[in-house]
Order: sequence, then structure tokens, then C-alpha cells
Amino acid sequence: MNAIDAATTPPGKGGRYRWRVCALLLAATTLNYIDRQVLGVLAPFLQNQIGWNEIEYGYIVTAFQCAYAIGLLCAGAIIDRFGTRIGYALSIGIWSLAAMSHTLAASVLGFALARFALGLGEAGNFPAAIKTVAEWFPRRERALATGIFNSGSNIGAIVAPMVVPVIAVAWGWQAAFLFTGVLSATWLATWLLTYRTPERQPKLSPAELAYIQSDPAEPITRVPWATILHHRQAWAFIVGKFMTDPIWWFLLFWLPKFLHSTYGLSLLELGLPLIAIYVTADVGSIAGGWLAGYLIRRGWSANRARKGAMLACALCVVPIVFAANASHMWVAVALIGLATAGHQGWSANLFTLASDLFPRRAVASVVGIGGFAGAVGGMMIATFAGFLLQATGSYVPLFIMAGSAYLLALLAVHALAPRLQPAALGTNS
Repeated sequence: MNAIDAATTPPGKGGRYRWRVCALLLAATTLNYIDRQVLGVLAPFLQNQIGWNEIEYGYIVTAFQCAYAIGLLCAGAIIDRFGTRIGYALSIGIWSLAAMSHTLAASVLGFALARFALGLGEAGNFPAAIKTVAEWFPRRERALATGIFNSGSNIGAIVAPMVVPVIAVAWGWQAAFLFTGVLSATWLATWLLTYRTPERQPKLSPAELAYIQSDPAEPITRVPWATILHHRQAWAFIVGKFMTDPIWWFLLFWLPKFLHSTYGLSLLELGLPLIAIYVTADVGSIAGGWLAGYLIRRGWSANRARKGAMLACALCVVPIVFAANASHMWVAVALIGLATAGHQGWSANLFTLASDLFPRRAVASVVGIGGFAGAVGGMMIATFAGFLLQATGSYVPLFIMAGSAYLLALLAVHALAPRLQPAALGTNS
């Protein structure tokens, strides 16, 4: 039995302050996705106003993905070096300014530059959040905490189509970008004023601190990337991200365009189906994290429980292959909603693999490298989607790719980490 399976609940949890920290992470992830989703919601309208075609829109999305990939490659190491408080602040400060800079864009190049800056800043969110969870939660609660903060990606995707069209129609599309940037800047001020690590947080009770630190002690020395990449466990996470993140990126940036072109929805009419899809995704995010913990409490090994939950999530994505030819919009919405729920449940468990398989000092770097791989995959699918849609106008091949990606990714994860044995980095690595 490994350390994950051997963990037992101490007599008392001593308080709930750690869940306030989780709420901060949830708010940050929500704002992260509101900021990046504004362009997707406005894309059908801006495509006509600015005059870009499908290929040029693909390039704009690719600019974001390219910067996101570069940022993720650097963000993990920066956060591991300077800590979550400063690292998170740098990230959200950059993306707040970048979100507001969209108001100055008036061409394909202008939007591409603004998206590039946004991608650089937003890249720090998930490495910082995962590392914060590793600092504030014992192993037995990390999947649930990750599922909760990761649900912010769906909340953001829900809020964006609720408020962005209304703001854009009332005050112009520039106001939508400005509004979301100001919200992110407000979170930054709150974070700097309130956040401390558990050891330095005066509002945390000694009992809760002891509960948070109830897992076996870990060395605090940093781990070089070369050491991380030497382990198959890292490649399990990297390959999983590379194969499945692009599906989420595709849906995030092309779903409004798909609904607009296929069912003729106007800017204001996009709100309800997008909200329905991402509400379903939000349920999937929390349920996916809960399911693995439930199975562990029922006596399943961590390996069997985590992969069982990931299999259930992967199967939920498969029916999306029928969405492109659905006869009714709400049938397509139901199929896509189920798939987004599956992705988010999958994502919660895949993120948790990083903290299951690696010590805290390496978590942000592992997540950053994996996120880089996912963003590279996102760059590839963005460019491919732009050329495919410009040439054929058909979403069928893209939805077939989406439906098959997760089962193939699970096979790869299992092949690389068949027992989910934590990586033996050693104290001097």
C-alpha cells in the first residue's frame, strides 16, 4: 500500500479556513475563464465587424495558445521559486491589463497581440491554484478542492454569455473587455491583502494547520525539469493534457460560432444554450472530483478509483460525435453539455494526478509542463479548425476527434502509470 492509500483521517479537522482559500481559487478561475471567453462569445459579431475569416480567427486563437504554452512552461518554475502569493499576483496582474488592452484592437493583428498578452498572464492560474491546493489540503481532500476551483472554468463560461452580450449591445464590445479586466484587478487586490501560506496565516487554528500537514513530511528543495521529465509519471500527466486539453479549447472558442452558423442564433440568443452547456460542465467538474474520493472511501485503491472516475468521464464525451448533425439545437446542446461535464470531471482527476504522483515542491512545475503540452495541442487544433472550417464548413471531423480523445488518453495514462506509484525523486533531487 502506498502513501496515498495509507492516509487516514485524523481525529479532527480543526476548522474550515482552508475552504476560504479554495473559494479564492474558485473566484480566480472564474475570472480567468470570463476574460478568455469574452472573445468566443463575441466572435460571430466581431468576425463581421472586423472582417476576419475562419483562418484568421484560427490564427487569433493560436496566438493566445502560443503565449499560453510559453507562459505555462515558465509559470510553474516561477511559482515554485517565488511562491503562490507572489506568483499568482504576477499572473493575474498581467492578464488584467491584457484583458483591458482588447479595447484598443481594431484589426486581426491587434486582437492577436492582445490575445498573446492575455495568454501569457492566464498561464499562471492553474499551476498556482494546484500548488495552493497542495499547500492547503491533505491528499484525501485535494481531488474535491481541485474539482471545486476547477468548476470556476465553467462558472466563467456561464457568466460570460450572460453578461457579455448585454454589455456589448448596451455600451459596445470594448466595454465587455474593460469590465472583465477590472473584475480581475479587484481579485488581485483581495489576494494580496488576505492570502498567506498556512504556516503564516494568523487566522488559521493550530488544529486545522495540523490537519493540513497530516500527510508525511516532504523535502522542500526544488526539482529540476530534467529530473521531472525522467519519470514516466510526468509523461502520464503530460500526454493526458496534450490529448484532451485541445478539445476543451476548441469548444471554448468555437462553440458560439458553431451555434451561430448551424442554428442561426443571434448574439443575445447565444446566452441560454451556452449557459445550459456550462452549467452541466460545472456539475461534471465537482462530480468528477467527488467520485474518485467516494470510491476511495468505499475501499478502492487510489489507482483504481482515479482511473475509474476518469473512465466514467471519458465515456461521457463519446456521444459528442453526433452533435454536429443533430436535428435540433437542444439535442446538440445536450450532447455537448454531457461532453463538457465529462471533460471537467476528467480534468479534475487529471490535475489531481500531479499532486498524487509528485511532492509539493514539484507540483507547479509538473502542472506547468503538462499545461504547456495541452496548449501546444490547442495551437494545433486551432489552426486545423480554422483551415478545415474555411474549406468545408463542417464540424463533423472536429466532433469525432473530441469523442475519441479521452478514451485514447486514458489508455496512454494507464500505460505510463499503471499503478499510480508516486515518483521517487529523492531528497536531493
